[in-house]
Amino acid sequence: MELKPGYKLTAVGVIPEDWRDGTVGQLIEDGIIEKPLDGNHGNIHPKSGDFVDYGIPFVMANNVHGGQVVLVNCSFIRKKQADSLKKGFSRSGDVLLTHKATIGNTAIVGEIPFPYVMLTPQVTYYRVADKNRLNNLYLRHFFDSTGFQSVLKALAGGGTRAYIGIKAQHQLPVVLPPTEAEQRAIAGALSDVDALIGALDRLLAKKRDLKQAAMQQLLTGHQRLPGFAPATPRFQQTDVGEIPEDWDVKPLAQVFEFESGKAHEQFVVEHGRFVVVNSKFISSDGEVRKYATTNFCRGRVNDILMVMSDLPNGKALAKCFLVDQNDLYAVNQRVCRLKARKDDPRYLHYVLNRTPYFLQFDDGVQQTHLLNPIILKCPVVIPPNIAEQTAIAEVLSDMDAELAALEQKRDKTRLLKQGMMQELLTGRTRLV
Repeated sequence: MELKPGYKLTAVGVIPEDWRDGTVGQLIEDGIIEKPLDGNHGNIHPKSGDFVDYGIPFVMANNVHGGQVVLVNCSFIRKKQADSLKKGFSRSGDVLLTHKATIGNTAIVGEIPFPYVMLTPQVTYYRVADKNRLNNLYLRHFFDSTGFQSVLKALAGGGTRAYIGIKAQHQLPVVLPPTEAEQRAIAGALSDVDALIGALDRLLAKKRDLKQAAMQQLLTGHQRLPGFAPATPRFQQTDVGEIPEDWDVKPLAQVFEFESGKAHEQFVVEHGRFVVVNSKFISSDGEVRKYATTNFCRGRVNDILMVMSDLPNGKALAKCFLVDQNDLYAVNQRVCRLKARKDDPRYLHYVLNRTPYFLQFDDGVQQTHLLNPIILKCPVVIPPNIAEQTAIAEVLSDMDAELAALEQKRDKTRLLKQGMMQELLTGRTRLV
């Protein structure tokens, strides 16, 4: 590999010659960072029976993501017990790195209303000892870089039992711009993009909550759209709750034509013209995993494809997918095809996707199979006026479109950050 003048090759790629190329162990020897530590192992490791409602946060790998320590749903231990432990005391400003099973998640411990947080043996803290030579935010962003993550996961062994101990972490590479000012500039630019991504995530969460509230109101008739509400609203009690007096509850068999999917294994190929619709396809909102050479059970435009059999806990049980084009989707045997007899299929798609009816058949332990007679008895709430169905579907579709646009913007921003990291953390683009 021929290098441009002024650059050198390192374990994490090509960097400028004036950048430091070293390891975690060398940073320790030079007094730039303290010796990294994780949580307590063995008999003194806190157990689930030690957890309390409030105390010192007991930070696990699943609390470390997106550059932050997320304390929502975090466990706590009593301060007296935490004080008695030997190590794993992490405080504000520490860089966290997950190193067991979940490998490579990073965070900065922000301002906390506790003297410290306690780490599990899944998480290591890195504490800067010489702030004139190393910026902690830079270190956290560097830990997220493609080059570092590749080396980390190679040393950790990969797989579900991936692990890299504290001593082995001393071998991990670290490259540093020559001055703290340049490190700080890089960290600031990347942190600004993180802030934008965080703002988009929060806006998405708010919009999703608004959509859920709108569905609850519109699909039960407790909120009627202009032009459809009677002058004096009256309600009736049904097996599925209170609905408008002028609405109906019908069994699914009266609303849809029903067809089960077909076995697909013999048709599956690595690349094919047809997308296999199975429970994983629907539960992942259309992520394509399998293709087929023939359309063995055709899904047509406006068909609703619904999961009939899947893993416990309702992970995809009875979740639906609305077919958006002809001659593309092949429906497998764990999915049924529902064709609306006369009602608006978009409205029906929203109704079926939120009905709690099917969850009563999921024991949360064994694989659940919905039998055809069970599916056909599912109660479906319907405004008799198709124009009202369509109006409701359009309101919810508009909300879906807004969510999709925000998700696309968020995803593009994430890609932008990846490009910036590749440029800034390898010195291809210099800010100072």
